[in-house]
Amino acid sequence: MSKDIILKAENISKQYRLGQVGTGTLSHDLNRWWHQVRGKENPYLKIGDTNDRSTKGESDYVWALQNINFEVERGEVLGIIGKNGAGKSTLLKILSKVTAPTTGSIKFGGRIASLLEVGTGFHGEMTGRENIFLNGAILGMTKKEIASKLDEIIDFSGCERYIDTPVKRYSSGMYVRLAFAVAAFLDPEILIIDEVLAVGDAEFQKKAIGKMQDISRIGGRTVLFVSHNMAAIKQLCTKIIMLENGSVIFEGNTNDGIDYYLKSNQYQGYIGNYVNETIEESGFVNLALLDSNNAVRTEYGFDETVTLKIKVKVAEQHLNAHIGFRVVDRNERVIFTSEIKLATAINNSGLHEFEVKLPVKFLVPNKFRLTFGMHIPNVQLIDYQEECLSFEIVETGSDLHIYSGNDYGCVFVDCDWNLIKKT
Repeated sequence: MSKDIILKAENISKQYRLGQVGTGTLSHDLNRWWHQVRGKENPYLKIGDTNDRSTKGESDYVWALQNINFEVERGEVLGIIGKNGAGKSTLLKILSKVTAPTTGSIKFGGRIASLLEVGTGFHGEMTGRENIFLNGAILGMTKKEIASKLDEIIDFSGCERYIDTPVKRYSSGMYVRLAFAVAAFLDPEILIIDEVLAVGDAEFQKKAIGKMQDISRIGGRTVLFVSHNMAAIKQLCTKIIMLENGSVIFEGNTNDGIDYYLKSNQYQGYIGNYVNETIEESGFVNLALLDSNNAVRTEYGFDETVTLKIKVKVAEQHLNAHIGFRVVDRNERVIFTSEIKLATAINNSGLHEFEVKLPVKFLVPNKFRLTFGMHIPNVQLIDYQEECLSFEIVETGSDLHIYSGNDYGCVFVDCDWNLIKKT
């Protein structure tokens, strides 16, 4: 291993048998053993479905991970992203030595500290102080080394008042504060963090990200960070790998990785395209949500342009109609409505296509649904497509991230601020 490479994963795969504890049945275990003593390959490595939780498989075996290869340099912060069920947590458990890979190997160049789940390694009956020493010992620290860091750990966690109280009485937020402080301050060469920071409040998340930056930039430590928070990924990570169905589908710099993630996130339940080509007289033929590259999308960054493509069929008798849309958020709040009188834009019947760009940096991070209507005001409702498109605005590290953890309101308005008096 190169002196600059602190972690190297080679051909990592993990296979599970559905519905079974352990490797499977006794007959399968005996079959594996018989192949092994004869120097032959495990017969069950050639079967198994990919890790796609949305489909029904044909095999009892599933590959949670398949052929994962990557290297991490000393001092690098690697972001591991992907949808739920992509294999991120399985990979971290293998890297943390909680479970072993089915195939492949991992080479480490230093001591590892992991924070995979709230309270991992904590004993509920022991106090916070006692758990600090317990976790430190698990990480291979001496009692003297732990004692020298004790005050810093307690101060950072913000749990000083309850440090001599059994941790079973801690809230989940207090748990993660103390667990993170232990993992971060006991100087591991490699720090592995799962999505547990989502449990903490905004103030603690800010402290934790700052600490991880210090660990990597000042201390020269390596951090592996799994999160769905693209703002935290952008702020912290120097490199990204993205998993999908147990395989690496992207590896590269942070900005390109976040862009790839947003473009690939067509979540089930999110609709980016509506088509109805059976319209006889007037109505909506095609409605779509597009990005700046004219690709159908359902997830956008706060500072990205969201474009609506509206293809409508208009009969002669409906040239005086209006078409428009309404945006509603996940709390059923109507955010705004926009419409146009067709006669101001067209003068003949037939198929017409409109492009509408939503204001940039206007809709704050939230989930939204779109309803479209075609009507002659107070006379006739010609076509009405309720909540036929949906999308999400996510924070990806724009200026808006300084308000993280606070209520954004419905929209973010860039008002004109004119200085009229200077003293």
